[in-house]
Amino acid sequence: VQLQASGGGLAQPGGSLRLSCAASGFAFDNYALGWFRQTPGKEREGVSCISASGGRTYYEDSVKGRFTISRDNNKNTVSLQMDGLVPEDTAVYYCVADNGFFYSGSSPPRYWGQGTLVTVSS
Repeated sequence: VQLQASGGGLAQPGGSLRLSCAASGFAFDNYALGWFRQTPGKEREGVSCISASGGRTYYEDSVKGRFTISRDNNKNTVSLQMDGLVPEDTAVYYCVADNGFFYSGSSPPRYWGQGTLVTVSS
């Protein structure tokens, strides 16, 4: 199983970044996909999830209205468009997958990628 995330980097407050994740090695169409994030000294938190069909989504309260998750089942990719970034969004973001829908506080997803660093700073 591989979940290869890309798109992290440095953004200014109010700016945008787009994270992408290319998946392989499992039945992509049958899995919920999403993103967790972690900052030093804090527990990992679920940021967003999209169901296998794409018909259901979850966003952690602090990112609602700013982040948008999408998936392409033909290309086995999932993306997270992050707009209106704030310094509190600074974290390592992990692409994750599970055969059940997940959210912040649920059991950890089954598969994890290597993480990509997002830094929001002026």
